[in-house]
Amino acid sequence: MTKEHQTLATKSIFLILGILLIAANLRGPITSVAPLLDSIRSSLDLTATQAGLLTTLPLLAFAFMSPLSSKIGHKIGLERALMTALVLILVGIIVRALGSTSALLFGTFVIGAGIAIANVLLPSLLKRDFPTRVATLTAVYVLTMGIGSAISSAVAVPMSNLAEHLSISFMPDWAFALVSVILFPILSILFWLPQMRERTAPEKNTARLDSHSYVWRSPLAWQLTFFLGLNSFVTYIIIGWLPSMLMDAGYSEVEAGFNAGLLQLATALPAIALIPIMGKLKNQSLLAFGTALIALTGILGLLLLPQFATVWVLVFGFGGGAGFIVGLSCISHRTHHTHQAAALSGMAQCVGYLLAATGPILIGSVHDTTGSWSLPLILCAIACVLCSVCGFLAGRDRIIEHKPSITMKVADAGVV
Repeated sequence: MTKEHQTLATKSIFLILGILLIAANLRGPITSVAPLLDSIRSSLDLTATQAGLLTTLPLLAFAFMSPLSSKIGHKIGLERALMTALVLILVGIIVRALGSTSALLFGTFVIGAGIAIANVLLPSLLKRDFPTRVATLTAVYVLTMGIGSAISSAVAVPMSNLAEHLSISFMPDWAFALVSVILFPILSILFWLPQMRERTAPEKNTARLDSHSYVWRSPLAWQLTFFLGLNSFVTYIIIGWLPSMLMDAGYSEVEAGFNAGLLQLATALPAIALIPIMGKLKNQSLLAFGTALIALTGILGLLLLPQFATVWVLVFGFGGGAGFIVGLSCISHRTHHTHQAAALSGMAQCVGYLLAATGPILIGSVHDTTGSWSLPLILCAIACVLCSVCGFLAGRDRIIEHKPSITMKVADAGVV
């Protein structure tokens, strides 16, 4: 291997490590809230519907920022855009821990905006720099997302208890626990700095890229959008309310927090199983259909046999995580090039997260009205059935077709 090849290999390794560190930030700051939800509600006197906003606000930020993220990436370059995402996550974590309701909500939205940018642009970055390893690297970075969120969820209650034990007075115990995840974005920012130095600015004609509006008229794009949207709809309901469900079923706060962390870890496990096969499959229909049915099994288990919640948490987490991986992989498999992938990713995450954003508030309201988790879980089961149908259609071996404009052809030649 020549010195030049060694240098390129080293840069690729550091780029992959940087991507994985970014991925570690893409769930943990949100999922760490659920185990502390009862403490936050008690401290700030929030209703269940208001508490649902803590899960819904990031999703609304995802929906608002997803269409803009692709444009931001084109305008300032993927590396700078991803650094912007990390800075937003860092700032949001700090603001959220100030202890007031307004700071909590605003900081949560800022965190969601940062996560949205990274969510949209990471698939585009993978398709640009690792076109032959998209499926494998997608699985690996989703695995990292799961590990990061599992750690954040599992340590939330112990960190809150530590703050109480140390008698920390300058912030509420739950705020101390939430700010503890700040280590992830700080490390990521430090590690991503070399990428900022190595990469060049995008070409001037990047801003003139085709808008890819045809994607919004594609039935295939809508099928994939609803597959990801329904998957997220159910997943964020369970992420947001699982600890409350379990505590109402007789589990302790620590046990509920542990299961919340276990849920996040379970979402990462499919990455290990799917790495060997995702790159070989041109048709993902049966795989997408099956992941939704696995998630359905977990939901029905929580509904009918809550005493075995740990088993059902693992089952649901595996199905939901696998569906997310398949959906992200389909974004690349259903498109021709980087810009089309970014446009489809923006559409799928915009509409999908708008759909998902209704979930936590809806479930909070239904629970307030009925005083039970039965109807909310039944609604989740219905969503899983619809998700399986959309997944079967979205997984077919087809490409979103279009006739690129002259501007598009010229821009594709030299865009970073």
